[in-house]
Amino acid sequence: MTTIADPKAPRPPKPRPSRLTTRGNTELYGWVFMRASGVILIVLIFGHLFVNLVAGEGVSAIDFGFVAGKWASPFWQVWDLLMLWLAMIHGTNGVRTIINDYAERDGVRLALKASLYLAFVVVVVLGTLVIFTFDPCPAGSPADLLPSFCTA
Repeated sequence: MTTIADPKAPRPPKPRPSRLTTRGNTELYGWVFMRASGVILIVLIFGHLFVNLVAGEGVSAIDFGFVAGKWASPFWQVWDLLMLWLAMIHGTNGVRTIINDYAERDGVRLALKASLYLAFVVVVVLGTLVIFTFDPCPAGSPADLLPSFCTA
């Protein structure tokens, strides 16, 4: 006969890990980072939305030329770069926490985290390259393929 423990019975206390087995304040720093980066991301995202949708002519004005003109300024390059990096670090840290909470087997946890970090690196590297190497008027391109604001 199988007996089920009384759900209202107090649980025995878990043994506390020794000082040598704790990981330090990594999780605390991650928690604080999530709060701080969330506040900064709100400012960056709403600034981005305001400039792109409210201050200009609305969503109909967003096209290749709008992005090219915006990224001609180092200010907007840094703004978008900060938004990309913070959003990716913030999201990766959140998904890492979810993986730690729900992946029970070590092998699955390792595979999920490895794919998460790989995706993070790919998106951050490619996004950074796009922001800083974007050239709307590449030299040697056929004039009929260039936007109207480029001088041939």
